[in-house]
Amino acid sequence: MPVDVAAVGSKIIANMEKVILGKRQQMVLTLVAFLAEGHVLLEDVPGVAKTMLARALARSVGCTFKRVQCTPDLLPTDITGASIFNQKTGEFEFRPGPIFAQIVLTDEINRATPRTQSALLEAMAEGKVTVDGQTYELKPPFFVIATQNPIDHEGTFPLPEAQLDRFLIRLSLGYPTLEEESKMLDRLQRSHPIEELTPVASAAEIIACQKAIRETYVDEKVKKYVLDIVHASRKHDDIQLGGSPRASIALFRTSQALAALRGRNFVLPDDVKRLAPAVLGHRLILRPESRLRKKTTAQIVEEILAEVPVPLAAAEGRTA
Repeated sequence: MPVDVAAVGSKIIANMEKVILGKRQQMVLTLVAFLAEGHVLLEDVPGVAKTMLARALARSVGCTFKRVQCTPDLLPTDITGASIFNQKTGEFEFRPGPIFAQIVLTDEINRATPRTQSALLEAMAEGKVTVDGQTYELKPPFFVIATQNPIDHEGTFPLPEAQLDRFLIRLSLGYPTLEEESKMLDRLQRSHPIEELTPVASAAEIIACQKAIRETYVDEKVKKYVLDIVHASRKHDDIQLGGSPRASIALFRTSQALAALRGRNFVLPDDVKRLAPAVLGHRLILRPESRLRKKTTAQIVEEILAEVPVPLAAAEGRTA
């Protein structure tokens, strides 16, 4: 029996909203990345529920969850695990690190050294970890949520382009409204609602959704629209380095996931337009003179979306 991706997604979002108020769009995009088998970079100031978003998602889907607080003295083995000598058996035993959880939160990833940051690369890209020449598979569904503070740069190591490109989506949560913050204080008066959160979907359902999403139909016109957007980023006057083929794949996969979450088995150009800022923003490198003119990648993506013609994709024979 085929899984209903929209129904599973609605249950998860509704459950997360018991904890996090007014961030539905960000929760949907996080779920899009999860179901598209990618990873998320949350870039925002401290105290806006970045950690809580990861914990709420993990509790909602019944997956194992680990948190890594990144610091400059964090070693790669602190994330991947290490071989420890067992005196009783006289042999080395592998002790898995936090990366072996299904949902991993790496808090303030830009405070870890490049050597430690790179330890995440293989795990994020391949779903595997190699320690002492031995390769270990990570249990699916595997999802990394990394956070970083874009304001405080003292004692940080900015993520290189190769690592940024590994994140399917980059998000910013932003501050809640006055009304939302007032409701939040009421909820937190006696206890934290995260403690009462129970799973509404299983890891097996998530894996079934991930497989189902790959079958979402993408019309040739929509596929060309995805490629036109990415290729336009490579030719833009303000861009030094445009989107790579990985950016095209990311926009394609996330569009399939968003369409499925909206209850459709086909992708519309609107799905692509909605996802382009979150998928492409962190993959583009501005020219130095454009940065001096206070240009941002978000503005460039909006310019590209305004310039690239939207196809009138027919969806005949395709029903939600």
